[in-house]
Amino acid sequence: MILGNLSGVSEFRLLGFSETSHLHPLLFVVLLSLYILTLMANTVIAFIINSDHTLHTPMYFFLTQLSCLDICYLSVIIPTILENLMVGAVSISKTRCAMQMFFFLFFGVAECFLLAAMSLDRYIAICHPLHYNIIMNSRVCRSLVAGSYFCGTAVGLVHTLITFSSPWCGSAIDHFFCEIQPLLDLLCGNTFPREIQVIVVAVFAILSPFLLIIYSYVRIISTILWMPSAESQQKAFSTCSSHLLVVTLFYGTAGSMYLRPKYSYCASVDKFLSLSYSVVTPLLNPVIYSFRNEEVKRALRKKWRKINL
Repeated sequence: MILGNLSGVSEFRLLGFSETSHLHPLLFVVLLSLYILTLMANTVIAFIINSDHTLHTPMYFFLTQLSCLDICYLSVIIPTILENLMVGAVSISKTRCAMQMFFFLFFGVAECFLLAAMSLDRYIAICHPLHYNIIMNSRVCRSLVAGSYFCGTAVGLVHTLITFSSPWCGSAIDHFFCEIQPLLDLLCGNTFPREIQVIVVAVFAILSPFLLIIYSYVRIISTILWMPSAESQQKAFSTCSSHLLVVTLFYGTAGSMYLRPKYSYCASVDKFLSLSYSVVTPLLNPVIYSFRNEEVKRALRKKWRKINL
């Protein structure tokens, strides 16, 4: 780390996986393969939903948005990671670093709120089925998605402007992209106000939509348990299981990263957690929805038969 006040710093160095340089070729192949698979899987899901009119419902509209977010979310950081694995420590301009941080937060927070919107959709579908088409009309769906993007924009701008308007006492980032916590470690003076800022934003961006999801599923489960037949209960649970798995994966890894005290931070652990929620989860989302959803599998089979005719 370069010591002293570097308020005029124009670029940073991303150290990446410097402690495991002997594994760089293997990591490069694995991450590039995961990236290509993620792009293909999410693109196929979005294409299938848009081309099959039977899937033009609010649930699949949100799923299409989720696939697009996952593609963008991953594309923000994967090129930098792959560059780091090829050449070692990477120099990144202050402007590019700020943009990377903003878009990473933008897509990540938007996904948090989009998952909450999807849980609201399932709640209305199961708890208020007779009013579902009236409540979850196209205008409401578009508004929920727009709200998710607005929250992502607000959080990204606030975090990025406050962080990059502060004086720096270092330029070496012990991470593979411009992540919040390692950047805070480079700020001069007392960083406690910035740490409080991270926690407050994390509570808003992670905990508040998560609590909405919990509330929705408490109501959903209580409604399902009152259903008269086991068949109805199983069908209702099956429509929620995919979303629950996605929520568990995303919030479990993201929450463990941002909702814990600073003294528990460890660079190697943080890198692993970042890889989990930013690289692995976007690949698992379409896999979960395609393999656990009969309507998506039916649409995939129908499209496959048309291609092979």
